[in-house]
Amino acid sequence: MHGKEARKVLKIEAEAVGALIRRIDKKFDEAIGLLSECRGRVIVTGMGKGGLVGQKISATLSSTGTPSLFLHSAEAIHGDLGRVTKEDVVLAISNSGETEEVVRLLPLIKKIGVRLIALTGNPRSTLGRHSDVTLDVSVKKEACPLGLAPTASTTATLAMGDAIAVCLLKKKGFRQEDFAFYHPGGALGKRLLLKVEDIMRRGAANPVVKEDALVRDVLLKITEARAGAASVVDKSGQLTGIFTDGDLRRHVESDKHLVVRKVKDVMTKAPVTIPKDHLASEALRILKDRRIDEVPIVDAKHRPIGMLDVQDLLKAGLV
Repeated sequence: MHGKEARKVLKIEAEAVGALIRRIDKKFDEAIGLLSECRGRVIVTGMGKGGLVGQKISATLSSTGTPSLFLHSAEAIHGDLGRVTKEDVVLAISNSGETEEVVRLLPLIKKIGVRLIALTGNPRSTLGRHSDVTLDVSVKKEACPLGLAPTASTTATLAMGDAIAVCLLKKKGFRQEDFAFYHPGGALGKRLLLKVEDIMRRGAANPVVKEDALVRDVLLKITEARAGAASVVDKSGQLTGIFTDGDLRRHVESDKHLVVRKVKDVMTKAPVTIPKDHLASEALRILKDRRIDEVPIVDAKHRPIGMLDVQDLLKAGLV
């Protein structure tokens, strides 16, 4: 029923964004130059819907290597302008370019001596004329049938903000690892920053047995630890094998006396191991490639100090 109207809205907004492509010129390059050379922060300011878009632009800048702060225009003229320094660059958003609170900031910004970039739908406006660089984000019409609610105009402004952020990202050589640093709680941050030692099982949760231990005793230790495997060591404490649920299944049907066998006779010898400082993402790749569920974590002397189970990776959000 509403599909026709929805498609109309999306078409109008798509055209508004598409129109910006032709406006990427020397002014845009100048804006990127000012922002990339900024020794302070990019102060994004605006009111109403423009302010909400500004908050998103500021957040995107901050998460991609350009320190940024959103400053509400009304709050700025009531004391918060003290957050702005000469080292900053102000990015002001106003579709009309005549938003009272934004315009009232102009002489104060000039007095501080900070550079000003405008995102406006009216380059000839007060904001546009008094900015160091003015970027035109005007639209032919809003998607709102009444022409009142900011729709296409906010979409265009947001898209221009994304273009700015991405250009700065590339200019600064911002890497995937840098992005992960600013997003340690996200999936990417976990994949790139989480180390094996952060999630491995240790202590009582990491059963370690001697080579001469009987399988029944090993099974008891595994059960008590609620683990899926036990590391097997020689007299010097060095890892020589691992006994897993898979080893148990392989021998239980063919060997009636399995539980009284020495674990060294039925274990998996010379198992795959991982140092504790390896990235968890690398450990996940190893588990997948080797088609195993557990891997012992060893120190420099090849002594087991932990165990990593695929379930641990699952809990960490890596699977």
